[in-house]
Amino acid sequence: MTSQHPIRLWPGVVAGGVLVLCTSVVPLIVSEGFIGLFGAFIAAFAIVVWWLFFSRAPWIDRLGAIVAMVVALPATRPLLDKSIATGAMGGLPFVLGIPVLCLALVIWAMAFGNRAPGFRRVMLVVTMLIASGSFGLLRTDGISSDGFQLKWRWTPTAEERLLASAAREPVVPSTSSPSTVEKAPVENAPTPAASAAPTAAPEKPGADEGAESVPRATIVAKPADWPGFRGADRDGVVHGVRIETDWAKSPPVVMWRRPIGPGWSSFAVDGDLLYTQEQRGEEEIVAAYKVSTGEPVWRHSDPVRFWESNGGAGPRGTPTLSNGRVYAFGGTGILNALDARTGAPVWSRDVAKDSGTEIPMWGFSSSPLIVDDIVVIAASGKLAAYEAASGKPRWFGPAGGSGYSSPHRVTIDGVPQVLLLNGSGATAVSPRDGKVLWSHKWPGSAIVQPAVAGDGQVLIHSLSATGGAGIRRLAVTHSAAGSWSVDERWTSTGLKPYYDDFVVHNGYAFGADGSILACIDLADGSRKWKGGRYGGGQVLLLPEQDLLLVLAEEGDIALVSATADQFKEIARVPGIEGKTWNHPVLVRDVLLVRNGEEMAAFRLPTQK
Repeated sequence: MTSQHPIRLWPGVVAGGVLVLCTSVVPLIVSEGFIGLFGAFIAAFAIVVWWLFFSRAPWIDRLGAIVAMVVALPATRPLLDKSIATGAMGGLPFVLGIPVLCLALVIWAMAFGNRAPGFRRVMLVVTMLIASGSFGLLRTDGISSDGFQLKWRWTPTAEERLLASAAREPVVPSTSSPSTVEKAPVENAPTPAASAAPTAAPEKPGADEGAESVPRATIVAKPADWPGFRGADRDGVVHGVRIETDWAKSPPVVMWRRPIGPGWSSFAVDGDLLYTQEQRGEEEIVAAYKVSTGEPVWRHSDPVRFWESNGGAGPRGTPTLSNGRVYAFGGTGILNALDARTGAPVWSRDVAKDSGTEIPMWGFSSSPLIVDDIVVIAASGKLAAYEAASGKPRWFGPAGGSGYSSPHRVTIDGVPQVLLLNGSGATAVSPRDGKVLWSHKWPGSAIVQPAVAGDGQVLIHSLSATGGAGIRRLAVTHSAAGSWSVDERWTSTGLKPYYDDFVVHNGYAFGADGSILACIDLADGSRKWKGGRYGGGQVLLLPEQDLLLVLAEEGDIALVSATADQFKEIARVPGIEGKTWNHPVLVRDVLLVRNGEEMAAFRLPTQK
């Protein structure tokens, strides 16, 4: 039956107005862009309820409009840029499209709802196709705590701008893996473990045809100034440096800036050389630059590219320095050992093939860990160990579900072990043979590093469907008979890191709870304070000054008091521009920062 009354517009207009406010005004007031998106979905739902039950439109139009909206999204999908079509694990077209189509319904009802039936129904189809097809004009640079980074499709990316200007750069010595370096598993390489027991590699001479013949004796060298991901102990702690905190009087001084290819790598530093990873077109790069000037020194390239819509292109791991070599793990699973001085390849492995692991959704993200004479990698939640000298596989650990955390060296009750957080929880293995020592179940996934809060006291984290699930404190003990036991002390939601690592100081943990900095008491997990919006940034600890150095997601550099009494931001200055998830590095008075577009060095004023 056709309604004889004109369409009741005002409820839809009000809901449409709320939707516009949520998408355009709320993000200017509240830094978390997803709050506005959540409000937009509520308004979109209100529009659907209005249209179906309170609009007074003929039922054929009410149901026809819903059908037109449902059909429009898949019909226009071929027009979408790949970054939109695959964004949010394939859900971005719906996340963006549903509010827009609901708003388009209100606009159509206002303009054509009371026109002749045939005309208004044709215009309904046209309106929905235009609204849905408009997303073909956009691309995304990924996701941040502010929401989706939408750009016009025809605007060049930062990587495209970098490649366009590469011809003007000075020639840089470049190396690549020789064709004789085998990247597939070798004939007698170990078969990946299918059970919880690690798999040992054979010791037959010549079994590893894929690695260069290198003497087993290691070169004794001094430790690097900053050997890799989050420092020597992977805890983000900077010892022996005291800086001036009155940045209004003595601000950081820019030493240099330069564009860089995309990637979420941090830095390894020794002397006047820094090492990092980046993507340039179809080549994945390990590069050395001068700390003092930012000038490139050498580049090693592999003809591979990892990209996914949320995080973008490029490697995720950070190089590790040891005994005159650089060990670097790429987004597709290539593990390189390079000469730190020249970038010349020593050996190379394809960890994905060696371990039988698929490239995870967000790419391999592990940073190599050197333990004695082996280099340990996490292949999406599964440990793999290689001889550091030759690249020969030593052992593979058990599969533990997807994960993006890196292997972490700890010592508990005098027993050295490698700890990894992954989709099943936490697993510690012996670095000698990969044998599991102990494990703890906390299903989810993991990105950040664990932390040690005293002998046998371990802090771990896990992820939920919406972000960080919290922090859990474990008590790990070792009996005289050699058995291990793990007890959960507490689980706290007062600190919920997602991809931002936390630090431990004086009985407290400091890190991100969502996009806001927070502090919890390690005695019971209770929150002491929460304050300061730094997005998905990263933090360093200067323990001698009770000071946090924060690199915010938008690139600002801040100093925050590392005390439990209250949140106190001491200083904040602009740093670099663009989404910044990369970990900063402080070596003596030089602060190194980077993101997927730019890197820079700042000289910090130090105390006399």
